[in-house]
Amino acid sequence: MFNKTIRIMECSRIFSLPMTILSWLVIFVFSYLDSGNFLYGIVSLLGLCFAHLGANVLDDYFDYKSLIKQVGFNKFEYLKNSQKTKCRYLVAGIIKPQDLLFLGIMYLLLALLTGIFLYFKCGTGVIYFALIGGIIALVYPFLSRICLSEILVALAYGPALFGGVYYVMIGGYEPEAFWISLPTMFMTVVLLYAHTVMDYNYDKYEGKRTIANSFSSMTKSLFILKVLYIAAYTSLIFLCILDIADWQVLMVFLTLPMAADLYHSLEHFAENPESVPEKKWYHFPMEYRDKLEKSGDACFMIRIYQARNLMIYFSLLFVISIFLSLGL
Repeated sequence: MFNKTIRIMECSRIFSLPMTILSWLVIFVFSYLDSGNFLYGIVSLLGLCFAHLGANVLDDYFDYKSLIKQVGFNKFEYLKNSQKTKCRYLVAGIIKPQDLLFLGIMYLLLALLTGIFLYFKCGTGVIYFALIGGIIALVYPFLSRICLSEILVALAYGPALFGGVYYVMIGGYEPEAFWISLPTMFMTVVLLYAHTVMDYNYDKYEGKRTIANSFSSMTKSLFILKVLYIAAYTSLIFLCILDIADWQVLMVFLTLPMAADLYHSLEHFAENPESVPEKKWYHFPMEYRDKLEKSGDACFMIRIYQARNLMIYFSLLFVISIFLSLGL
């Protein structure tokens, strides 16, 4: 039973869940300080997590279906590639495709149940936000193949998530909920973009078009990472100018060294995909690092953890700064 649970968690890519939890935490604290409903905020978190995991699972399922249709696909050659962890458990036969599809549907049904509860408690506005989230989860596996991954994630983790949580906690919608979403929205896209940069060659091989592989090389694709960094950090200043938050939000700039570290790490990856980032004291949490190094997955997964951890620290400092700015 324990091993089965671990397998389900791995297939669901549960390591990516902090991007949803921490984005939610930002708007939850912001709304709660504005006399928002605590319980409805917690219920919304459950729905968001189920929707996130469901989208992950369905994305893998449809990617796998596309992968095996390729002419000359050889699962043994595919599994030799230690970097490409996506769909590996399907290709290796660890889990059956129909079981994965069932898991994805179950996640989305659980998300639907939380949405129904919030609809009866909070009103018809829940339907609109739920529809946006549901549509994104369903179309992401298909539209992500034509350079729309980052746009869909920005929409999901920006106005949809922040607007929905604010609505169920406050009972209405205000523009401030959108503006406060910008910093973490851009940093969440950074996490996704780091992944697509490292998938540059493999996405091309699979016929998947992304913003990253639209550039002539992996190194040149890092230009977009710079743009996302600038957008994330300057939006913090923008919040001060609009008087939505006070100067305390500038403490988030303490994460700049981590952002630079991730950028240089991806530069090294572009030069040598087999390179493993040097262990540094702020590379925490970094689960299963020893196991990853032994299996050969370290070059890919440690950089994913770097991007995820940047988002974690960025969001936590943002939450603290909002509390200091608005709660004291």
